Amino acid sequence: MKRKVWASSPVFFVISAVLLLTAGISWFWNIVVFTAEITLAAASIAAVLIANRHFKAHIAFAFKSVGEVLTGDRYRSLRQFALPVAVIGEAGDIIWVNDMFLDQVSANRECRGDNILKFIYPATTEQVLSAGGTEVTFGSRQYTVFGIRTEAGSVLYFLDDTAFQEISRNYEESRTIVMLASFDNREELTRDSSSSEETRIASEVEEVLARWAQGLGGFLKRMSSGRYLILTDEAHLRTEMKKRFPVLDSVRAIKAGDRLSATVSVGVARGAKTLQEADDWARNALNMALGRGGDQVAVKQANDTYEFFGGLSNGVEKRDSVRTRVFAASISDDIKESDVVFVMGHKYSDLDCVGAAIGMWNVACKTLRRPSYIVLNLTQSLASPQITALQNAYPDEKIFMSPQEAQMLATSRSMLVVVDTHSQDFVESAELLKTVPRVVVIDHHRMMVRHIENALVFFHEPYASSTCEMVTDLLQYIGDSKLTQTEAEALLSGIMLDTKNFVLKTGARTFEAAAYLRRKGADTVSVKRMFSDSIDAYKAKYKIVSNAEIFGRFAVASTEHEFPDIRIASAQAADELLSIQGIEASFVLFPAGDVINISARSLGDVNVQLIMETLGGGGHLTMAGAQLSGLSVSEARDRLIAAIRDFTEKASNHTNEKS
Repeated sequence: MKRKVWASSPVFFVISAVLLLTAGISWFWNIVVFTAEITLAAASIAAVLIANRHFKAHIAFAFKSVGEVLTGDRYRSLRQFALPVAVIGEAGDIIWVNDMFLDQVSANRECRGDNILKFIYPATTEQVLSAGGTEVTFGSRQYTVFGIRTEAGSVLYFLDDTAFQEISRNYEESRTIVMLASFDNREELTRDSSSSEETRIASEVEEVLARWAQGLGGFLKRMSSGRYLILTDEAHLRTEMKKRFPVLDSVRAIKAGDRLSATVSVGVARGAKTLQEADDWARNALNMALGRGGDQVAVKQANDTYEFFGGLSNGVEKRDSVRTRVFAASISDDIKESDVVFVMGHKYSDLDCVGAAIGMWNVACKTLRRPSYIVLNLTQSLASPQITALQNAYPDEKIFMSPQEAQMLATSRSMLVVVDTHSQDFVESAELLKTVPRVVVIDHHRMMVRHIENALVFFHEPYASSTCEMVTDLLQYIGDSKLTQTEAEALLSGIMLDTKNFVLKTGARTFEAAAYLRRKGADTVSVKRMFSDSIDAYKAKYKIVSNAEIFGRFAVASTEHEFPDIRIASAQAADELLSIQGIEASFVLFPAGDVINISARSLGDVNVQLIMETLGGGGHLTMAGAQLSGLSVSEARDRLIAAIRDFTEKASNHTNEKS
């Protein structure tokens, strides 16, 4: 048997065929890749040539346009023009610049072909061309750039006003700032102290303020007992505003005994045109700071705007009976000179609002015997138990009146008493406020920027627990009060509402007022019944509480659906959330018509007023609210959470700066 040769076997031919096929495929693929690369390279070269051709044509067209307009002497004049000039194309590329541009702006570096944004950023070419002068900064120089359009692009002129900007900046930073500081709780700290202790506290506060004024590059001048004038400049004030006025903490470190801390309030005038105007602004700002509870700085700026710093502590209770007696005498005289007296509160009046209105109605109608009416929208009031009780007590008298009826009855001798609000935006009827020329304001909420001005009497005590407490104090100084049990219970219910049954914001005067009302026959059991809820409202309240979310020390709850007692249920839900361990502030959002309302509550460690003010609302340190229009509940909730985070961040930064 002959031996087979391996090279002639079928396996050899198969392997050879596979290798030849693989080599062929590889060769073919290399040809394809090579062809593709050649094609792409050719396309790129063609694109570059075409772009270069168009670019050259564009430049040639632009130069031709410039040459048609500026020839000979004109061209030489523009080239030697005293201001930097740049001609740019439609795409923003620099086509031509004059000698001054090369010397001042581009520092003799070739810039033709560069984009003009290199020299005017962050402004755009369109902004420069549409504005009548745009301020830009390039390098260490500042320019005002003017532009005009041409057929081929535009021409920009650079005006170097670095020196003028420096002069303007120096002028602004050196403008005189007038400040007025007040040692706002001096009497409370030194009432029970010896003369030496009083002198020590006063001198320490003055020393802190004097060092602060020196650090601001200014000086301090004592005006009267507890009041100081401080002069500084804009540059130091701007720095102090960034630091959020740490002088408040320095003063608060001064203590009388073991618990009470000294506090100051400062009014700052910023941007006033004259020193006389600055003095007026500083006084208004100081009154604003004191009206918001003290321990803060109010900066009054142009356009009647304010910026507030501090205000994190609660107002100090002031037991000044003389001041209350003076206000009582003044209000009494004004009522006697009136032909009819209207008493009005805020929209969606609550127990404190209606209770205070009932008290002032009693003063005008029963004690001073003047025709008096409570102006109220009965369908929107949250104090129906008080209203029903008073109507049952005086079935034959017309006590409550709509705003429209009051406007028809008002005369030039009429008087309007506004209770439980001082904001012209929150009153029951803004039209009635404008109609009646003689106005008295009685309120305990912290001062708001848009407050009622030119009032005959502005009785404002932000440290009072409620407006009912203030009215009760006034009643004791206006003759022989004809207060009945029904009216006493109305006043006591208002006090209990705002103090949460004598828990929050309760001072000695609060209990004294409650004791006076108790002597007048107020029954605490009857008052308690005013706070009772329907079973539907009770269920709704706890449904809102069950849907709450916790964000650190804040609780936020909301309801999407509107129901009859939604305002009462939401306010009570906000109170209930404070009983959760670790919660220091609570917020409840609820719809009412086209507006999303927010009820905010705290136990005193968080100033919910500051949070609500960022949303356009206001109120007290422990009780505040806001209204947001044009938003859904979820959108309003997002805005609220953003405001809470901003507040928390500022408080954290303030704490870090102190440490």
